[in-house]
Amino acid sequence: MPSATGTVTFTSDYGLRDAFVGVCHGVIARIAPQVRVLDVSHGIPRHDVITGATVLADCLPYLPQAVHLAVVDPGVGTGRRGVVVAAGSEPTLLVGPDNGLLLPAAERAGGVTAAWELRDPRFRLSGDAVTFDGRDVFAPAAAHLASGLDPAELGPPVPPAELVRLPALTAVVRPGLLAGAVVGIDTFGNVALTLRGEDLAAAGLREGDRVVVTAHPVRWPATVVRTFDEVRDRELGVLVDSFGRVAVVVKGGDAAVRLGLVAGDHREITIRAAGPER
Repeated sequence: MPSATGTVTFTSDYGLRDAFVGVCHGVIARIAPQVRVLDVSHGIPRHDVITGATVLADCLPYLPQAVHLAVVDPGVGTGRRGVVVAAGSEPTLLVGPDNGLLLPAAERAGGVTAAWELRDPRFRLSGDAVTFDGRDVFAPAAAHLASGLDPAELGPPVPPAELVRLPALTAVVRPGLLAGAVVGIDTFGNVALTLRGEDLAAAGLREGDRVVVTAHPVRWPATVVRTFDEVRDRELGVLVDSFGRVAVVVKGGDAAVRLGLVAGDHREITIRAAGPER
């Protein structure tokens, strides 16, 4: 299975204030100076595995063939495994903690075909640190894989059925009603849901329809729209975002603030057809 992609993509909750991202770049460069690193996002809310998994899965179709390194790891230093997951027929390789972070992207790439635990000490940094696996375990593995290492060299196989999966999130579609969990809030305050664009049509909701958006206990009137500019003043809009997800937005404002949501909040949002205007 060796395939020298020459590229690593990097997604994390490290932020840019500290040196964590730069150090991981440095480790990759020392091991494989010919490998380029593409930063997808380091603004994942800290420890928010659901948002990290959503960002990685949504961005995957737009990324080049690469080893995809992702680190959102509230279990660092515990007994949770580090893994490399192979997905699809290419295959696509994903490296990170075995906490559910990698599997939505793996499914997007065609489904998990194999996985291995990152255990061989030859392919990690030596030392006693246990709080920075991004530097010591994941970045070295990604660098070696992008240089052509067979993933089976990294450690023993892990049966795909034993990989940790994220809990199922709400996605309800009924005539005149949608209910979905929040899976991401972007820098503009747009709120992305588990629901997909086709769910709007399946619920019988079309552009121009009036709806009520509820994030208990907050309720706001809204309109199903195609663009931000079509959102009515002092109301919310419901549209299909650039990644094909149903999103709640506001023109020139912050929909998350309107709904009382904060980063890492994955509560259920309902979108219900409103009665006729009077």
